[in-house]
Amino acid sequence: MASEFEKNEEKLDRFDSDLAYEEPHVSRAKGHQDFLEEHAAEVAVPPVVQSDRSREREAIFEEERSDVMGMSGRGLGILGLALSILSLFFLPIIMGAAGIIVGFIARKRGATGLGAWAIGIGIVSIVVGIFVLPLF
Repeated sequence: MASEFEKNEEKLDRFDSDLAYEEPHVSRAKGHQDFLEEHAAEVAVPPVVQSDRSREREAIFEEERSDVMGMSGRGLGILGLALSILSLFFLPIIMGAAGIIVGFIARKRGATGLGAWAIGIGIVSIVVGIFVLPLF
């Protein structure tokens, strides 16, 4: 009886038998009930269709983001340039660093020329403040 049980176990063990390597339709044709298929369902997010109202909201958001508290890119560029020029005469390291930071923000918001000048003058002010002014 044990030998018969071992034979049945050997038939049912699909990894040790030849059924694991046969095509599923072949094993079904032979009368075996060993199913080797894997079934899965995939769920995908349906595509989002933007309405006109959501586009209007995005446009308003972009406009508000570009002009936060009245500080557009041009205004920030002028502020950064003023800080950088003032740093040549007063507190070169602190005001020069502030001019550089505001210059980067101005460049990000669209005032590339003013931002670049603020960054350049701020760097010159810091270099002069660190290396030249201690000599005097």
